[in-house]
Amino acid sequence: MTAAPMIEGKRADSARRRARVLKAIDAALRSGEDITVSGLARAARVDRTFLYRHRDLLEHVHNAAASPPPEGWQATVTRASLQPDLANALERNTWLTQRVRQLERRLSESLGDSAWADSGLGAPTDVDQLQRRIAMLEQELAEVRDQPDERAEELAAARGANRGLTRALNADTSNRT
Repeated sequence: MTAAPMIEGKRADSARRRARVLKAIDAALRSGEDITVSGLARAARVDRTFLYRHRDLLEHVHNAAASPPPEGWQATVTRASLQPDLANALERNTWLTQRVRQLERRLSESLGDSAWADSGLGAPTDVDQLQRRIAMLEQELAEVRDQPDERAEELAAARGANRGLTRALNADTSNRT
């Protein structure tokens, strides 16, 4: 068995595919539709790899895609075709409006802090922090100063209780003798 008939069959199949691709390119150019490798491959019923394996066809596709639409060709735009574009534009507009507000708020805060610091009306950040720390330490110091007095009172109460218990114990033993 020879391979010649198989090779000839493969060549004929490739020639039929090439003809379908060229016919699809011509049809796309006449209709004014977008020309893409995927779209032409679909229209010609060939795999995209067929176009990529045949550089001359791929170059023809790219040239056709770069060419201007035919004279007198006008795109038909319908209300239904514009609805998704409008919805996307409105959604993007909403997002951009929110983003602008957020950025304006941050800018306003930054400029306000800067103006406050530059005017000298507000204390520098480190002074504010130090004043808060001083107030906290003064409160802790007051609590610590009260502790010896509280401890002395507790100690006096405990000594008084001990004396009372000792007297009661001594009185109880003296009555037994």
